[in-house]
Amino acid sequence: MTQTEPFSAASDPEVRGVLNRADVPRGDGLILAHGAGGNARSGLLLSLAEAFAAAGFNVLRLDLPFRQLRSYGPPRPADAARDRQGLKNAVEAMAKRVPGRLFLGGQSYGGRQASMLLAEERLAEGLLLLSYPLHAPNRPERPRTEHLPRLEVPTLFVHGTRDPFGSIPEIEAARRLIPAETELLVVENAGHDLGFKGKARREDLPATVVQSFLKFPAGTSFRARQPDSPTV
Repeated sequence: MTQTEPFSAASDPEVRGVLNRADVPRGDGLILAHGAGGNARSGLLLSLAEAFAAAGFNVLRLDLPFRQLRSYGPPRPADAARDRQGLKNAVEAMAKRVPGRLFLGGQSYGGRQASMLLAEERLAEGLLLLSYPLHAPNRPERPRTEHLPRLEVPTLFVHGTRDPFGSIPEIEAARRLIPAETELLVVENAGHDLGFKGKARREDLPATVVQSFLKFPAGTSFRARQPDSPTV
């Protein structure tokens, strides 16, 4: 268990969350945003933050502005722009705390907002998308891909084979829209929660995600892969 502390920064909207401090700091930072039904204490974000902190990252698990206002329930369409501003404020706050590179990521809704922010401004060195919500369940004709051709940072997708928000072939097609290099980590037999719903836990997943993501600070570019993407 890594050391944690509350994190806040005065801004509009306020930055609020939990910081997992690196065991042995490498100087880099990661900001993780939760999904539509979650918060900064979600099981997936907590497990990933501990794994990344063990690898030397200072990790901010962020409560998005909509969650700061409402303790439960999904975001409203009007919340999205303010949630992206909250992510931007978090990047600025973390830049004052870590001397190295900053990375941005999130689960489902949080990841989508992070990708939209980085398509507007290159504020981070790389992006981690956990269960990217490519489309609403049973609505593949309306993909959420408009901004992807403007996304110019290396991007790691982590996606389950049973995710109703996008099949593996659909995610493969979507990532080919990104002009930066990408990678897809396939999680076999996992749904949108990546195996972290309720008491279920895929204990090996966080370490596998960190191992793949470490290609960023190591300076090794992703190579676009087709159906032979790694699986866990």
